[in-house]
Amino acid sequence: MKGLNNIQHIYFIGIGGIGMSALARYFHARGVKVSGYDRTATILTRELEDAGMAVQYEDLPEGIPPGVDSVVFTPAIPEDNRIRKYFKQLGYELLKRSDVLQLISESSFNICVAGTHGKTTMSTMTAHVLRHSGYGCNAFLGGISANYGTNFWSDERNVCVIEADEYDRSFLKLSPDIAVISAMDADHLDIYGTAEEMEKAFIDFSAKGKPGGLLLYQADLSRGTELRGSRKLTYHASRVDADVHAHAIRLVNGSYRYDVQGPGWLIRDLELHMGGMHNVENSLTAIAIAMDLGIDAEKIRAAIADFKGVKRRFQYIIKSDRLVFVDDYAHHPQELRALISGARQLYPDLPCTVVFQPHLFTRTRDFADGFAESLDMADEVILLPIYPAREQPIEGVNSEMIAGKMKTNHRVLEHKGALLEVLKSYDHGLIITAGAGDIDQLVEPIQKLLSK
Repeated sequence: MKGLNNIQHIYFIGIGGIGMSALARYFHARGVKVSGYDRTATILTRELEDAGMAVQYEDLPEGIPPGVDSVVFTPAIPEDNRIRKYFKQLGYELLKRSDVLQLISESSFNICVAGTHGKTTMSTMTAHVLRHSGYGCNAFLGGISANYGTNFWSDERNVCVIEADEYDRSFLKLSPDIAVISAMDADHLDIYGTAEEMEKAFIDFSAKGKPGGLLLYQADLSRGTELRGSRKLTYHASRVDADVHAHAIRLVNGSYRYDVQGPGWLIRDLELHMGGMHNVENSLTAIAIAMDLGIDAEKIRAAIADFKGVKRRFQYIIKSDRLVFVDDYAHHPQELRALISGARQLYPDLPCTVVFQPHLFTRTRDFADGFAESLDMADEVILLPIYPAREQPIEGVNSEMIAGKMKTNHRVLEHKGALLEVLKSYDHGLIITAGAGDIDQLVEPIQKLLSK
C-alpha cells in the first residue's frame, strides 16, 4: 500500500460496516477523497454521504468514481462481488481493515481492546475517559458512541484507542502499548475450527504487546496464566483477589454506584448510568487504563458519570415505571446471558420479553444449545429468522433449531414483518431486542408503537 501521506483517493468495499466507516471518517478528516460501495443504504452510509463521501449501492464497476489509488475491503464482501473482482483484475492491492489499522498505528501509542464480548463498550468507554478528561486520543471504535454520535474521532495527541477484532485473526497485526482481553469464549469457528485455536490466537495477541507494555485481562479466563506481557493485571467485578476490582456495588435509581480498587489506588463512589453488571466490569478496564496513564482520579470519576453508553449496547429506548425497552447487539450465548440477567436484576418486577434475531448460520449451528439456555432466562421469547450476513444457508440450521432446545413453552417464531402486530398489545414489562443483524431497523418502529 502507498504510504498514508500519499493516498489521494481511497475506495472502501463495504463502507457501511461499523469498522470500515470509522476508517472512512479517518481518511476524510485527513483531506483524502473517500468513496465506496455498500449493499444497502443505512443511517451510517447516509451520514458518510452527508459528510461529503460518495457511496454507491449497486454492485457495478461503472459507478466507481475516477482516480481511485487505494482500495480497502471487508471479508464480509463475497469474492464474486463485481466491484471487488474489478479492482483485482486491474491489479490493485486490496487491503483489509486490519492492514490499514496496522499502518495507522505503527508510529502511535496504542490501546488495543480485544475479547469476544465487551470490547466495543470497553474501547468506547476508554476513549471517552481520555477525551472527557482532556488527555486526548484518536478513537477507532466498533460502535457509535452515544456521547459523541460517532465511531471515530481524532486528536493531536498521538494515542490510538482501537477495538481489536479477533475475526480472521485481524488483531494480530496490531502492536499494543496497552492491551485488554475481556473474554476468549468460542466464536468464529468457521475461521478457527476449534475453541482451542481461537484461544491460541488471543494468547498470540497478548504476545504482541510492546516491551514494558500493560496487559489487562479478566480474572476468570481459563488460560489466563498462558497470556504474555511485560506487566500483567487481572480485573473482575467482584473477585477481591483480582488486581483491579469493584466493591460496595449498589443500585441507585437504575444506575450503579461503586468503588474501584487497583494496585496502590482506590477511587470511591463512581457512578455508571448504564445497565448490566457486566458493564460495571467493563468500566474497570477504562478506569485502570486511565490510572496507568496518570489521569487524575476526579477526572476519571467525572468521565464515568458522564458516559452515556454505546448505541445498541444495553441502550435504553424507553424507560418508565411500567415499560422498559432495551436494544442490544448481543449475538453470542454469553452476551445474551449477561444482557438478560443484567436487565432482570435492574427490573425484577417486570415480565421480560426478548426478541432475538440469530446472526449467522454457523454460529447458530455451533451454539444452539447455549442460545436456548440463555433465552430460557426470559419469561417470553420471540425468535426471528437467522440473519445470514456473509453466509449461505446450511441445511437444517434455522431458528427452529434454537426453539426446539428451549425449555420454556413461551416462545414463538415470527418474521420481521409480523413483529409489530405481535407487540401492539404490550403496554407493561421489560422488552429487549437483541442481535447483530438488521434487527436494529425495527427499533424505531417498535419505539413508536410502544410509545402510543
